[in-house]
Amino acid sequence: MTRRSRISVCILALAIPLFFAFGLLAGGVEVGFADVIDALCGKADTKVSFIVVETRLPALATALFGSAALAVAGLLMQTCFNNPLAGPSIMGISTGASLGVAVVLLALGGLLGFWGRMALVAGAFMGAATVLAILLFFSGFVRSADILLIIGILTGYLSSSAISLLNYFATENSVHSFVMWGMGTFGGVGLDSLPLFASLTVLFMLLCIPYCKSLNAMLLGARYAESSGVPIKRTRSALLAISGALTATVTAWCGPIGFLGLVVPHIARLMCGTANHRVLLPATALAGAVLGLICQIASVAPSLATGAILPVNAITPLIGVPIIIYVLLNRHRLVYFS
Repeated sequence: MTRRSRISVCILALAIPLFFAFGLLAGGVEVGFADVIDALCGKADTKVSFIVVETRLPALATALFGSAALAVAGLLMQTCFNNPLAGPSIMGISTGASLGVAVVLLALGGLLGFWGRMALVAGAFMGAATVLAILLFFSGFVRSADILLIIGILTGYLSSSAISLLNYFATENSVHSFVMWGMGTFGGVGLDSLPLFASLTVLFMLLCIPYCKSLNAMLLGARYAESSGVPIKRTRSALLAISGALTATVTAWCGPIGFLGLVVPHIARLMCGTANHRVLLPATALAGAVLGLICQIASVAPSLATGAILPVNAITPLIGVPIIIYVLLNRHRLVYFS
């Protein structure tokens, strides 16, 4: 690891607790630092404890784990397809998860309470798994990464078409519920669901570690990777499966969060100045966690004045679009895939 990489990773690691602590203070109700400490220690009154422990703490933890998961999923896809614009939403996996939720909310009318939340999670997993199965099927005999990328894009279009049809025939209340879910939020995971959500995201991210050497070999092309002993088809299928699982997990609980999976790997590369996945993988996860915390804080910042909380998908493009434009304009000067 170079000195630049070490400094970048240290900065990201230190930024996480700082933004997390600031996020516990940010919101529509003013809560002091001492009140936050008391709430975390179980000494605060019921109102403050509910705000800090039941509301802000789960939302920030969800933003941390969910954004890190999406960032890692985006990194895997960009390397697999050797394309800086690949990501979970581009490959249709996010749209497939949205289709599963649309079936639950629009076709079945949705459910209330705990079982309603579990139905949404199950629908998102089923939708993402369907798209992932299609990609894995074609990856078995399609050698070209570009063709597989196009297949993913087309599958996403088909999922979007199905969602449009469900919207057309659904009731007004169902459409409203689906639109609100589609805006994306990190506040939908409660303390009861947080351990499961965090465990799944961490588990799937840990599964990427053994593939660092294969990912580095894939940067130099499929032929070089095969000559180095990397089974391209099997490795690509495994990485797609991990990416799909990460995306489905986050989309199931948070909705289709855009841009994070596309943008964060570029931020990590720019900060570390390397394409070595032994460094890039943890840096991407840390950068995703930091950016997720920033988005969560930005989404609740207006609530102090207006009482309204912004959807996450209204904030991520403001951060993501300038970075993508910079990458595209300076693509020939940025050594990403070498």
